[in-house]
Amino acid sequence: MIALTLAELAEAVAGQLHLPRTECGERTDLRQHADQQDCSGTVTTASTTVDGEVTTDSREVTPGGIFVAKPGECDDGHRFAPDAAAAGAALLIVERLLDLPLPQIVVTDSVVALGAFAAEVVRRVRARGRLRVIGVTGSNGKTTTKNLLRDILCEVGPTVAARKSFNNEVGVPLTMLEVTWETEFLVLEMGASRTGDIARLIRLVIPDIGIVLKVGLAHAGEFGGIEQTVRAKAEMVTDLCASGSAVLNGDDPRVAAMAELTPARVVQFGLGNGTDVRATDVTVHPRGTDFTLTVAGEAGVRVRFGVLGEHHIMNALAATAAARCLEVPIAIIVAALERVTLAERWRMQVLGGRGNITIINDAYNASPDSMLAALKTLAQIRHPEGRAIAVLGEMSELGEYAEEEHDQIGLLAVRLNIAQLVVVGHSARRVHLSAIKEGSWDGESHFVETSAAALSFLRDSLQDHDTVLVKSSNSAGLRFLGDELGEWLS
Repeated sequence: MIALTLAELAEAVAGQLHLPRTECGERTDLRQHADQQDCSGTVTTASTTVDGEVTTDSREVTPGGIFVAKPGECDDGHRFAPDAAAAGAALLIVERLLDLPLPQIVVTDSVVALGAFAAEVVRRVRARGRLRVIGVTGSNGKTTTKNLLRDILCEVGPTVAARKSFNNEVGVPLTMLEVTWETEFLVLEMGASRTGDIARLIRLVIPDIGIVLKVGLAHAGEFGGIEQTVRAKAEMVTDLCASGSAVLNGDDPRVAAMAELTPARVVQFGLGNGTDVRATDVTVHPRGTDFTLTVAGEAGVRVRFGVLGEHHIMNALAATAAARCLEVPIAIIVAALERVTLAERWRMQVLGGRGNITIINDAYNASPDSMLAALKTLAQIRHPEGRAIAVLGEMSELGEYAEEEHDQIGLLAVRLNIAQLVVVGHSARRVHLSAIKEGSWDGESHFVETSAAALSFLRDSLQDHDTVLVKSSNSAGLRFLGDELGEWLS
């Protein structure tokens, strides 16, 4: 991050700066003294600067870093402040004063303070006129799109993008705090579990470009229904500036309708006619997905995209649309897309090899839309001499839609001629029962309670040339089953 003085930081987060103890053992604060000397002889002043890495995890503290003590559901970050101090932290942001010999800024709410800290850093860098901010949201595909856009923008300038799925009120500010004076692009993934979540993130930093990928049933149980989900995702574009751009999925009517809610210029992407950035002639194969990319006013270009699954083309189109808004040449975009072979670990990750058996580990997240897309991909790419096998776990956070949507996945698996269905866990059992009712009664659908039982069944039953999809929500833990199968077959 950029350097700030302790005084500037305290002002930004509306906190009280407390300097280390004096040599006589008395604690001081900013209002009483401009500088103090701790027992080691190091002078700490209100004008002392800090520029180290910021974290809420004491295990990640590096010398000169800033530790934000965040109370959590199961533990309290203040308990780990001594560990942060021992690791070399230069500053603590806390909700109560701690008996530790380093500067502390005491705030009312450390998460709110973290956001204010991040907003101030980005405001200062933005004021120099170089930094462009891109926000990404949607029910599916946020992390993949963020990663693809990061890879494209890295080709033209210093880029900061969220690590992993840092997309909430803690992860977004931590990503923002990674910017430096040299950063040209900041790509933020913005998630939500209720209406207002994205709006709160937007208040920290209004993007120059806001991307909305899809509105689906992912987390619908938490939102309280699909219409609430629509309202929550629309928060990405309603407050954009007129000079900004709203990049919208033209194939999703709920997202396309957000064009009426934003003052920004609208750019649509999709497979349908009339979109500004479009994919045609799509070919899905075991090594990836090829398509012809057409940007309005430019000739079509064939893209050999190394990420498996037609649904990931939409993510590539969204990244392309945002990059074109930033005037990145199409040749650079295509070259970056063609270098990508894995969107993210546990997302359509291809493993295996022995016996020409292929494992597709896509068990980081699951919603009805992503489950449908993954099953279609499995049916498309299965080896002609082998079977398509789907190992499926629960789709979580669907609320009142859970039973119906799990039933639909069982029907879909049968109708796509998936040769073997393995359903794991009691919460996903309706997939198995639905498949049986649809005709998978002769052992074609197999139910087990645990991943260990699924692994044992698959080890005993896999045959040469089989293609196996492992798909579930993160909470079901099947991503580790996919890893174990891949290691076993490597």
